[in-house]
Amino acid sequence: MGSKNKLQRFAENLTFDNLFQYNYEQLINLPFEYRGSWGSSFFKNEKPLVLELGCGKGEYTVGLAQKYPDKNFIGFDIKGARLWKGLTLAKERGLVNVAFVRTKIDHINYFFSADEVSEIWITFPDPQPRLSRSKKRLTSPLFLERYKKVLKKDGVIHLKTDSRLLYDFTLEVIEELSLKLYYKSDDLYATGDEMEVKEIRTFYEQIWLNQGLTIKYIRFGF
Repeated sequence: MGSKNKLQRFAENLTFDNLFQYNYEQLINLPFEYRGSWGSSFFKNEKPLVLELGCGKGEYTVGLAQKYPDKNFIGFDIKGARLWKGLTLAKERGLVNVAFVRTKIDHINYFFSADEVSEIWITFPDPQPRLSRSKKRLTSPLFLERYKKVLKKDGVIHLKTDSRLLYDFTLEVIEELSLKLYYKSDDLYATGDEMEVKEIRTFYEQIWLNQGLTIKYIRFGF
């Protein structure tokens, strides 16, 4: 994407009332207005709140929101040009149960209070293959501790990935921390189980499937 197109998308992003953009300095100096009250204050309802972390273009966030109008969805990503796609799709489809936050996932606890989130989806994140960057993996103990602070006690985390390394790493972390493992598959589409996780595919997920790659999936909680 050219710089001109990026600038156009950044400018258009400012017109969406369901996009929130904050850096760390802003968050520590100005408490986020909807923290603890996303349902009542922003979405104007008390439906379950679901997050997608590292949502990219927001395909999964929008797909889930369209399929489940009885829930509210928020996608997180740092790339504004990518979020433009999800924002545009949500607007075109008339979805009122979708919002996006442009910030680092490290800052998640500034946006939500305890027991505010019902589910977290982590779809095809960077597996951070270098051992020195293992703490940056979105299922590392460091990130899971952040999620635990906002997730309801019976809340669920979904991981969908094409990376064997991240799949194995996450299972090791689940065992190490004695977390609840609800489901796992190292070849999701080879199973005969009918599951919602199969019903929405991102653009790149379909490419990987066409190339014969296997998709891994884990569902777990605290």
